[in-house]
Amino acid sequence: MAYVDTNIAQLDAEGISSKSVSLWQITWRRLFRRRSAVVGMIILVFLILIALTAQWLAPYAFDEVLIGKENVKAREHPCIHLLGCSQDRPQHFAGIDGNVRDQFSRLLYGARLSLMVGLSTVSFAVIIGTTLGALAGFFGGWWDNIIMRFMDVLLAFPSLLLAIAIVTVLGPGLINALIAIGIVSIPAYARVMRASVLTVREMEYISATRALGGSNMQILFQRILPNALTPLIVQGTLGIASAILDAAALSFLGLGAQPPTPEWGSMLGAERNQVFTAPHLVFYPGFMIMLTVLSFNLIGDGLRDALDPRLAHSS
Repeated sequence: MAYVDTNIAQLDAEGISSKSVSLWQITWRRLFRRRSAVVGMIILVFLILIALTAQWLAPYAFDEVLIGKENVKAREHPCIHLLGCSQDRPQHFAGIDGNVRDQFSRLLYGARLSLMVGLSTVSFAVIIGTTLGALAGFFGGWWDNIIMRFMDVLLAFPSLLLAIAIVTVLGPGLINALIAIGIVSIPAYARVMRASVLTVREMEYISATRALGGSNMQILFQRILPNALTPLIVQGTLGIASAILDAAALSFLGLGAQPPTPEWGSMLGAERNQVFTAPHLVFYPGFMIMLTVLSFNLIGDGLRDALDPRLAHSS
């Protein structure tokens, strides 16, 4: 792993050994010194554990209809025995939805889908955006003009409206929603990578590598990209939160996950007219979306501070 020369006084002030340490070791130590980032990581670990253990934690299958199995009715309020609910009533921690399914079980299974949506769409957008931005920044000229003008065209449209248009053309469905969100996210990562590459390619060690006979591909992928990824990591972490919100919005409009898939946005959309008569059916999915977005935003802010020596020194 590459090592970096770090200001000794700053490292000592942060309680980090002044010996030569890796950049990522420094970043992790700074990250864990930020309470907001630690809170975000705790929330994210909690959500990941829920997603991994949903099939054991959930008392029912996400699509199990309880008509004829229990004495419950549609949109029944939560029943928790420890909080005073009658013992002769079946226990449902988050109530019953409009199709007489256990809301709590669907919330647990929905954690899998929401995390998968965020990670898959951002991974897709980062891979394509990084490649396009790196080519535009490194080669310049007509490469830069063609790629960045296309990115400008995508940025000219509001991202959610463009995603809705793409899904309308491809057809409703979770996969098409992921593709649409990934496409509208590409320009942000391409622009960040281009700006980072333009800065790094002017460094002296890049000129030295070129003077020693390094090829363009070697310089780009072995010298420039590893040193240009820092802002992209922060952007990607924050982008996961945006992707989850966009997916929830598309599902809310009926363009994303289709019934009976337990997606929090679609759960909100299905019961949006029951906000006063059955508020628990709107509150719980909305709260889970908020919690997930909050965790990634806190982690992204912490990474931004940890990876920027100026912010780390001033904090």
